[in-house]
Amino acid sequence: MNANDELEAPSPALEVRSLTIRYGDREVLAGAGLTVGPGEVHALLGRNGSGKTSLVRCLLGQQRPADGKVLLFGQDVARRRARLMDRVGVTPEEPNAPAAWSSRSLADFYRPLYPRWRDRFFFDRLAHWGIDLARPFGQLSRGQKSLVQLALALAAEPELLILDDPTLGLDAVARQTVIRELIGELAERPMAVLLTSHDFAGIESLATHVSLLHDGRLQLQEEVETLRSRFRLLRFQLPDGCQAAALLAPLRPLEVRSFGRAIEALVGRWDEEEGRALAARCGERSFAASQPSLENIFIAMTTGEL
Repeated sequence: MNANDELEAPSPALEVRSLTIRYGDREVLAGAGLTVGPGEVHALLGRNGSGKTSLVRCLLGQQRPADGKVLLFGQDVARRRARLMDRVGVTPEEPNAPAAWSSRSLADFYRPLYPRWRDRFFFDRLAHWGIDLARPFGQLSRGQKSLVQLALALAAEPELLILDDPTLGLDAVARQTVIRELIGELAERPMAVLLTSHDFAGIESLATHVSLLHDGRLQLQEEVETLRSRFRLLRFQLPDGCQAAALLAPLRPLEVRSFGRAIEALVGRWDEEEGRALAARCGERSFAASQPSLENIFIAMTTGEL
């Protein structure tokens, strides 16, 4: 290769360009843009009814958007869906398989569809979870159905894994099992992942990037560590003659609670120098700044001012 030759950067696993989704006159999503690169675990957050599942359906070519384009591995999913799906693993929001089919029957169905299918992985995972291979899918518990669908998706060795609320309706043990399996699989064989979820604790242990779907728009797309670095939960005593709003204005407060002179505030533009000045003014002994959870940030951003 000549010194002047440039290596072509790999295409993103998933790219959404100016996507708009409508149902009749109701616009669910307007002009959304989203990119998931190789090896990224991207969490798509939004309240119930915000359009997350509609967006996922468009990503998979199951629903045509009103406008815009979805690219998988640099190719238009609307035109090349049949060729692209063997590189994508999916777990739907609601477990979906013929009720009479056993897990063994599902493996027989999936096997010829995915050239990198791993029989041993699928059967070993179900044996580890104590799921009877001969039992009809319709007779499995909600948690077992979700685990079967996850095993099916992972056994296909996808380059892109799309998980639509994979822990929805699961008890604490089943949720932990799903998250643990995903962490283990990603550590062994990194892949691009897009997941929607309300399980914030699980997201924090998995996600490298996060987006927020709110009021019909993707209002945030950011690395998780960058997001954490600019938010702080502050606690301090309000000095005499001061107003909390004026003190906190440079830090962009999203939530402010007062308990007498005691103030608790979530700020979205943390700056170390401004923080030191605020601590000195309020009294360093009473001042504390900590990183909020992803759940705290989500609640503030969907109920307060961005």
